[in-house]
Formats: sequence, C-alpha cells, structure tokens
Amino acid sequence: MSYEITATRKRPSSFETLSGQEFVVATLKNSIQSGHIAHAYLFAGPRGVGKTSAARILAKSLNCLKEKGPAAEPCGICENCVEISRGISPDVIEIDGASNNSVNDVRQIKDEVLFAPGGGRYKVYIIDEVHMLSSSAFNALLKTIEEPPPYIVFIFATTEIQKVPATIRSRCQQFNFRRISIETSRNLLKKLCDEMSITAEDDALLWIAKEATGSLRDAYTLFDQVVSFSGNSITIRKILDKLGFAGLDRMNELGEFLADGKSKESFLFVDELLSSGVSPEQFVADMTEYFRNILWLKNGIRKEAILGYSAEAFSKKVIEAFQPYQIEKALALLFELYRNLRYSLNQRFEIELALARLADLKNYITPRQITERVLALRKELKNGFVVHSAEDSPATPAGTEVPAGASGDTESDTGQPAEQAEAPRQAEQTEQVGGFMSAAKEAEVSGEVPMDKRTAIIQNIRKKKLTLGSNLEKAGLWRVTGDTLHLFFDTKFAADFVIGDLASVAQQIEQVLGRKLKIEVKVNRDETAEETKEKEDAAVDEQVKMVQKVFRGEIIK
Repeated sequence: MSYEITATRKRPSSFETLSGQEFVVATLKNSIQSGHIAHAYLFAGPRGVGKTSAARILAKSLNCLKEKGPAAEPCGICENCVEISRGISPDVIEIDGASNNSVNDVRQIKDEVLFAPGGGRYKVYIIDEVHMLSSSAFNALLKTIEEPPPYIVFIFATTEIQKVPATIRSRCQQFNFRRISIETSRNLLKKLCDEMSITAEDDALLWIAKEATGSLRDAYTLFDQVVSFSGNSITIRKILDKLGFAGLDRMNELGEFLADGKSKESFLFVDELLSSGVSPEQFVADMTEYFRNILWLKNGIRKEAILGYSAEAFSKKVIEAFQPYQIEKALALLFELYRNLRYSLNQRFEIELALARLADLKNYITPRQITERVLALRKELKNGFVVHSAEDSPATPAGTEVPAGASGDTESDTGQPAEQAEAPRQAEQTEQVGGFMSAAKEAEVSGEVPMDKRTAIIQNIRKKKLTLGSNLEKAGLWRVTGDTLHLFFDTKFAADFVIGDLASVAQQIEQVLGRKLKIEVKVNRDETAEETKEKEDAAVDEQVKMVQKVFRGEIIK
C-alpha cells in the first residue's frame, strides 16, 4: 500500500473530529437538526484550518444513507459517505476556483443544476478558493445562488474573504474559521506520536505547533518532515540543527553578550552561527522572536503557548539587563534589518552593524527621558551654584564664591573660625606633591571608599540629578578620615557644583555607606576666573551637543 501523508490520513471525517472550530460545528449541527439548511455557505479563514473538510462533512451529513440524512453526524460507512470521502460522488462536485474561474465554467454549473441528484437528497457544489473567480464569473453566479433549485447547496471556501464581492457574501451564510491554537495542535501531535509509537520532547512538539502558525495541515506536514530525519525519537536539538535554526540556548548566549556590551564576542558568535548553516534571514527572524519573548516576560506574561518555551528557559541576565523601551528599540532595529537584507550589498555587514548598535542598547534612552533630563539640567544649571551644607544649613546666595574645601559651616570641627581652619588644610594639600598621587597613596592606608560604593552613589544621584552625578564622578579620590569624607577634584567648576548640593550627596552617601559623614570638598589647585568661566561654558556646550545628538536620532552608537 502506498504511503499516505499525515495531513491526508488525519483529515477530519465528522464534526466531532473537526478540531478548533467549535462555533462552526455547533451552528452547522443545530441548523441540520432543525432543518434550517441554507442554499449557500461561505467558509472563510486561513489555510489548513478545516474549511474544505467541513464542506465535505456537511455534504455527507446532507446525503448520509444510513442516517437517512440530513443528519447531524454522518455515519461515514454508507455508500454516499464513502464516495464523498474519496471524492468520487456524482452528487458532490468539487471545483477549483483558481483553474475554473471563467464565465464558461460558471455557465456549465448553471446547466448542471437543472438535473436532480442521483443517489442523495442534495446536490452539493464545493468551490474552493472562490475568490479567484473573475468578476464576470461572480456576476453570472448571482442569480443561481439567490434562487437555486431546492436540492442544490453551494459551499464556497476562501482564504481571502475581502476579495469576494459583497453581492456574493450577502447571498451566503458566512462562517469564519479560526486559527488552530498552539495547545490544540500540540495535543493532536502528541496523540499522533502515541499512535505511531514515537517518543517526542514536549518542547519539540511545541516548536512544531508554533511554527505552523495556526494551520493544522502545516503542523502535520512539518511533523512528517521531522520524523523523516529524526526517526522514532524527536528532540528539539535535532530539529534546530537539521532545519537551520539558532535555538533558544544560542539566543540566550548572544543576548548575554549584548547585555554586557561585548561587541567582539557578539561578532565572533554570529560568524560561527552563520558558518554553521543558519541563513542570515533566519538568524534575524530568530533574534526578533527572542527579543519579542523577552518583552513579553518583562511585562509579566509567562504563558508557554505564547513564548514557545517555558519562561524559566530564558536567561534571567538578559531579562534584567534591559528596560521595556530598550527592547522595543531592539525590535525596531531588527525589523529594519530584516527589510534591509533583501537589498543589502553584504548581508553580514548589515547584521554586524545591527549587533554593534544592540551592544550599546543599555545606553539608549527615549526622547521623553531626554526632555525630562534637559529640564532637570536647565534647573540645575540655574541653581547649581547655591551652596548648602551636608546638614541643610541656610543657603549661601547664588554667585557667592565658596573657598575650596568649604562645607557650608562657619566654623571648623575644632571650633576655630573657617579662615583659620583653612590654613592647615591648604598646607596639607601642598604637601601632597601635585595633589592626587600622594593623596591616593595615603588613602590606601587611611580608608578610601571602595569603587563599587562610589559607583552606586553616583548612579543613585544621576537618576534624579544628571549633572550633579556627572560632576561628582570627576572626584578622583574619596577618602574617609574619622567621620569626614574628603572629595578631591581637579577642577574648581566640578567642586563648586558638588558644593552647591551637598545635602543630596550626603543623603546618598549615608544610604549606601550606612553611616553619616561630613563632606569636605578639596580642589587640586586654584583656578583663575577665566578658566572657571571657560569650563562652565564647555560643560554647558557638552550637554547641549548631547541633546542635539539625541534629537537627531544618534541615540545608539
């Protein structure tokens, strides 16, 4: 006996076996039981969901001999049912609308409907892909569809309902067939594996069902292909390797490289992947699907049927590394990349350029965030030179010159006036042989703030005050002596900016270090008024250039 493909062998033969179309089945069965049989039906929906099968089942229900049709469920064993299933019944005529789309073909139908059925109660015309009929053919059918003989039933099937004229649709009962859900397809494939004594991983069956995109016929066809190279054991690794897909494990590895900003490792990884046989288009499609799933997970959606894998299979590092708006930007870049591949001079170059941009994805911020930071910057530049102490002492008027090392107090810790207390500090600074290097060596002994703590403090401040955080980062040395934190700067401009908001700095220092410290700001050397003005202008220019680049679209390098 010749081999029969699974899609044909598992074609539904009754309403009970028509999966995923509960509304259609219930409506047709009720209309048959009540005797309200229409003279024309229009079945619309995507490919491989059961439109033609439902038409054949309806034809069998109308002409079943054993049940003395019409019957809600055909017997499937009488002469009429067998002939209809085999496609040789003289009373059920199946017509391909794509190849029989002329007026002459419709005229032939108009002549044939005058003859009564031979062995059944109804003569059924099933026209598949009816949208392929010409306009003249549709017009020729109008009168026949509207007032056919009582023994005639028309069943039209189409995948593009929008191409069927409204004059035809208004004369038919229309049924919209849905895509088969992933769970339904997977369950049917699992049942099929049990019948064929095939062992299959759940992830493999889920992948097949997902790739079928709602078409049960496509799922069966892909299943046959997988069985042909997998034998009696189907695994997800065999499928990905043989069919040229990247797979989730590889996508997780690449995603972690991008999360760490490792462009070099990303380039080498993709070179190896493409060399293994994965096509550039398939790689971009897999990568797009991966970031789409990460976006679902970021929004708290963990449904396995949507993701195609269990939520635990995705890298936690990648999920935590990116914000939703950054993932949306990545998807936009990948969609643009896929469109560009068709006309690209070199597809690999396009992919490598996109990877370079994705490696810098963590630095991407939205135009709205830029606007908020510009407003914050404007406010900080306006009030940046108002001096506060760490204990929120009364502010010094804007524009007042504050000596380097001032903390907003009028007296030193020893009770001496600030002018007298400043002299030992200046002497101490002079002894540091150029400033930082001597102080840095001394700090190793006397207690320098660890780098991770400094980074945490700066990042916390940057979230609310970008400019303050940027200037605090310019402090080359953070040294703790007793209950005092000494901050050493190379420029007076940066020192003054930090002095202008010592309360915010002290608050974050206390939060991260877990102790309250007095803050003393020191400058490596004094600057002239001209140098200070130049550095102030340069800082403002730098911020303006950054804003201009953002609004020109140069957000990701």
